Amino acid sequence: MSADHLPDDLKDGLIAVGEAARDLKAPWWIFGGAAMALYGLTDLHVPDVDVLCAPRDARALLAALGGHVEPDPGEGLFRSAVFGRAPDQPILIEVMAGLEVRDGGDWAEAAFSSRRQVFVEDTPLFVPDIRDHIALYRLFGRPKDLARVEQLERLIA
Repeated sequence: MSADHLPDDLKDGLIAVGEAARDLKAPWWIFGGAAMALYGLTDLHVPDVDVLCAPRDARALLAALGGHVEPDPGEGLFRSAVFGRAPDQPILIEVMAGLEVRDGGDWAEAAFSSRRQVFVEDTPLFVPDIRDHIALYRLFGRPKDLARVEQLERLIA
């Protein structure tokens, strides 16, 4: 895909993730606003790149990006088995593994069943299918997530 519509910091951050993820063993995904930009949406601000992967891969990816694992208090709406940030990249990169979202009084796994390869320049990246991403945002259920559902639904209408 052409990366012409991506801001330089986002493009460079995505390339950094793709290069650092080349040796990951399990499937991984770019999701959130960065994935929406990769789908072609241009009317949004993307402050970071969210990556979902397996726990062992999350640690390896963070190390390759010069990031660090942070303790997850498991409070609020989200919790992760592994959560970390790589703030010294062109854009903040947040890596999650074993992501769960509070669904009433229980925790529900936040995962994808689809995986689509896209390229920024020659760097391979993976995103979920748009419908899979919509399901995740509905599970999250925050007002900003439901607004993103509307944006994504316009892409498949």
